[in-house]
Amino acid sequence: MSKQIIQTKEAPAPIGPYNQAILAGGTLYVSGQIALDAQSGELINENITEETHQVMKNLEAILSEAGMGFSDVVKCSIFVKDMGNFATINEAYGMYFKENPPARETVEVARLPKDVNVEISCIAIK
Repeated sequence: MSKQIIQTKEAPAPIGPYNQAILAGGTLYVSGQIALDAQSGELINENITEETHQVMKNLEAILSEAGMGFSDVVKCSIFVKDMGNFATINEAYGMYFKENPPARETVEVARLPKDVNVEISCIAIK
């Protein structure tokens, strides 16, 4: 099985030794995304709703580059700094999965890259 690196300028460049996504055997593995604006490099984190929407926009850009969309996502992992933000994150996240949402877990963690409040990764199948 071959693997293809998926890279787009519409999502933030990796800040470490990883790729935005890898397509292997029809399955897309998207690295965790935070609320970095791809154009400015600035964090969009004035409030948790905006931050979550930016994360989802970054995921969407990567999915799109691979010829996929949110309807192809089968699993998401959500990492949050404060589970007290769960309801707000869940509301924004849910706007991208109106029908047949994927499997997922949401985990509270001590710290995330650049001290963001939320990071989301996903797996999609074409």
